[in-house]
Amino acid sequence: MKRLLFITLISAFLLAACGAPAMPTQAPSEFEMSRALSLPAEPASGGAADASEFYNDAMPQSANVEAAAIERLVIQNADLSIVVADVNARMKDVQSLAEKLGGFVVSSSLYQTQVYTPTRYVDVPQATVTIRVPSEKLDEALQAIKKDVVEVQSESRSGQDVTADYVDLQSRLKNLEATEAQLTKIMENATDTEDVLNVFNQLTSIREQIELVKGQMKYYKESAAMSAINITIVAEETIQPIEVGGWKPQGVARDAVQDLIYFFQGFVNWLIRFVLYTLPVLIVIGIPFCLVFLGVRALFRKLRKPKVKPAETEGSK
Repeated sequence: MKRLLFITLISAFLLAACGAPAMPTQAPSEFEMSRALSLPAEPASGGAADASEFYNDAMPQSANVEAAAIERLVIQNADLSIVVADVNARMKDVQSLAEKLGGFVVSSSLYQTQVYTPTRYVDVPQATVTIRVPSEKLDEALQAIKKDVVEVQSESRSGQDVTADYVDLQSRLKNLEATEAQLTKIMENATDTEDVLNVFNQLTSIREQIELVKGQMKYYKESAAMSAINITIVAEETIQPIEVGGWKPQGVARDAVQDLIYFFQGFVNWLIRFVLYTLPVLIVIGIPFCLVFLGVRALFRKLRKPKVKPAETEGSK
């Protein structure tokens, strides 16, 4: 009975500590409390209303205190696509810029893409780079990346306010740490082996939750402090106008000619694949089915062929 009561008290304490809302971060000062206690008694008619008004003035609001104490955390990111004359050089410049501004390179990739010319396809370089820079230097980084480019194809920025989530995690962390401290005291005073194991299991679970909450808080702070910029670096050759016999179509005509070229390219690719792969597969699969069909049809016709009676044969003679 004693052991059951012990485990019940632990479970009730854990539910109360982990599920309770965050307590106010700032308690009333001694001056405010002494002032409240030293107030003279009011008449019965207005005492309750006056006391309520004084309580609202003297006691601080926890939500306002937490909102004022916590600096707003906003995660800012940007995506940029630029056209340059030298992809390799611009890629190195972006990497150097990140280090210069106190950031770092998250990832970078350099690859080849094909561009159509009047005579053949040529390979041109293209790159993608992801960097992180201090959030207060995001505008400066974007201006430096766009400097002296041939064209800015696209640019977008996004922001996510995670202040409320961070405050919630802080409150949860306080409750979990308070639970950890109480469980530690209980385990130190416990003498029964089974009770010690139960408290130890609860304490292990609480500590795992504390580490998860701390990790999430760290992620929010680092993401808000360092903004991510995703840059796609495109070679200038990919946007050069098509030239056909010295004629360079522009605007809608250029796009139409380009789409027509892409259509023929796709059609020829499909035709080659059909002749070299799809058609032989269909022939290999279709021949057995065709032979089986012809055999079944011949057998069916033979079975349906009418038989000639002997009497009819003699009469005909």
